[in-house]
Amino acid sequence: MLHLGQIGGRLYRGEVSVDFVGRRRLWYAISAAILIISIASLAIRGLNFSVDFKGGAVFTFPAPSASISQVQSAVSDGGVSGAIVQQLHGQESGWQVQTKALTGPETVRLEDTLSSKLGVNGNEINTTTVGASWGSEISTKALEALIAFLIVIVLYLSIAFEWKMAVSAFIALLHDLVIATGVYALAGFQVSPASVIGLLTILGYSLYDTVVVFDKVRENTAGLLGGARSTYSEAANLALNQTLVRSINTSLIALLPVSAILVVSTALLAPNNELEELALVLFVGMLSGTYSSIFIATPVLAELKEREPQYKALAKRVAVRAAGGRAAKRAAARAAAGDRAPGPPEAAAALPDQADEDAYADDTAPADGELTADGELTAAGSRVPEASGTPAARGAPGPARTGPRQQPRRGGSARHRPARSAGKRKRR
Repeated sequence: MLHLGQIGGRLYRGEVSVDFVGRRRLWYAISAAILIISIASLAIRGLNFSVDFKGGAVFTFPAPSASISQVQSAVSDGGVSGAIVQQLHGQESGWQVQTKALTGPETVRLEDTLSSKLGVNGNEINTTTVGASWGSEISTKALEALIAFLIVIVLYLSIAFEWKMAVSAFIALLHDLVIATGVYALAGFQVSPASVIGLLTILGYSLYDTVVVFDKVRENTAGLLGGARSTYSEAANLALNQTLVRSINTSLIALLPVSAILVVSTALLAPNNELEELALVLFVGMLSGTYSSIFIATPVLAELKEREPQYKALAKRVAVRAAGGRAAKRAAARAAAGDRAPGPPEAAAALPDQADEDAYADDTAPADGELTADGELTAAGSRVPEASGTPAARGAPGPARTGPRQQPRRGGSARHRPARSAGKRKRR
């Protein structure tokens, strides 16, 4: 059984190959389905922004004997509606209440209500308030950082590689961005500043994996137009196979610690904590980034390059060369079948398979080595019709000829004897 290192070596040498580029329509269809679900989730459910973006207040307090219904009732009695009440993980007596932005008197009223209804000491209530203007400023800064990141990436790839590689990488990044935010909207996870930091991180990770593949594509396609051995898509697919094991290993190693952080932060810490939000976006983004670098970025690049006139001409040359190779193999198969066939000459000239019969049927005139109307084969290494006067025509037994016929050699005297004129033959 082959281990991963051996599989990687065979992929690098081209002994084993997965046709990623040739099946790009399948990958596009899968991505389109995921993107449609993500966009629908964003349009219908929207994102659950934390108080850092939309503004609001967070009340944290201990209430050992309270239930979730009692806390919700106390919040309603305090004049606040639409609050989010959660029990803190690992703290059976700890509670957290998130509300909309409150004024000073509204905040004091809610604190007094929680203290009187739940028996909580007022000094034990921890209140964090974020104004709406601050949340709006945070949202604007996050969007500006994202746009600046994408612009810098496109400029760098255009300079370091070429603009078509930059476009392909940009499409892959948008693919990862929409999927990651769609997962947040579909699952109802809270979006916080930590989520934005994680999103920028996974876009950089996805770009790193894509650049590694593009660098190998550039190496494989250098001087490609000077020959006719492979098309751009074939060379790009080889680069994908050569870097496949590296991409998988890198992703697995990166996902292991992120998965551990996600499990620990979800099971042991308070809900919607920053560590959980950061680990979640990293986990989703790394999976999406690995997928896009293999199944989206390089196939899109190959499709863009194949539209260039020089690569269209290269594809035609490769197709002609491949057709010539297939024709040579068919000719070799026919020759081998003729040598092996026993019995009469007709059996030796039989076609080896149906594909060769179709090839013969398409010919309008017999060429070298093909059947004539008389059931014989022409010059190159084959039979020809027997002329009258030959032993075969006179009925005399003789061996069948499978090679080209040769004229009898003349003797030296016959070769140099001058021909007699017609007049001399008449006088005699």
